[in-house]
Amino acid sequence: MTTETSALDFKSATLYAIRVVLQHADTAGLIAALQKRMADAGAFFENEPVVVDASRVEETVDWPLLIKALRDHRLPVIGVVASGDNLAAAQACGLTLVDLSASPVRNVTEAQSAAVVAEPVTTAIPAPVATTASAASTMSTAGKPLPAPASPTLVVRGPLRSGQRVYARNSDLIVMGVVSQGAEVIADGNIHIYGPLRGKAMAGAHGDTAARIFTTGLDAELVAIAGVYRVIDTKLTADLHQRPAMVSLEKDALRMAPLEQ
Repeated sequence: MTTETSALDFKSATLYAIRVVLQHADTAGLIAALQKRMADAGAFFENEPVVVDASRVEETVDWPLLIKALRDHRLPVIGVVASGDNLAAAQACGLTLVDLSASPVRNVTEAQSAAVVAEPVTTAIPAPVATTASAASTMSTAGKPLPAPASPTLVVRGPLRSGQRVYARNSDLIVMGVVSQGAEVIADGNIHIYGPLRGKAMAGAHGDTAARIFTTGLDAELVAIAGVYRVIDTKLTADLHQRPAMVSLEKDALRMAPLEQ
């Protein structure tokens, strides 16, 4: 019998990643679109692992340049969805083929799942990450993975000023005060703001398309749910502007509706 401590262990892990879907292989166009998206979204997607989906592209992508552009925006690329020459070229750059067909998508119907921008992706080989749980603790008696336990709702009592950023991981977020222009609030669940929303708000950050954003005064710079976002650069209609409202995701499009009084 040995008492030697193992230098490493293999444990199960589920990794959530941003899925970047390429519509064409024009590198200049892709980088320009990436720059605009990141400028719009601010720090929402920074340091999120990325899977590049090139399944719709027939021409060969300039993978070294695209990977560099993504990493320059603090988007580490961990895998690829591709075939043929594109897959070979991506693998030559160190990317791993990822099968998204078995990815667990929470609160998404089969018809909607293909349209989710920020969707959960399970790695083919378990990787040791900070949130890794042991196989025994994450498997039910039926042999199926159990969902990650929800954290208590994060409550912020007071205003958020420009430059401040709050992230409610695995939980809802409640802000009891104004979210000022230049401030950012992010939650894996719903966001409730009892005050004016003048900054940026992203609910369902890890792919929960059923998440919602509620505010008593909608005047946001940007709103997003499950990675689908809208920059609000023009004045909203009178029934929404600085009024109580709810933001939801319906058929891959954001919907803003006034709350009933």
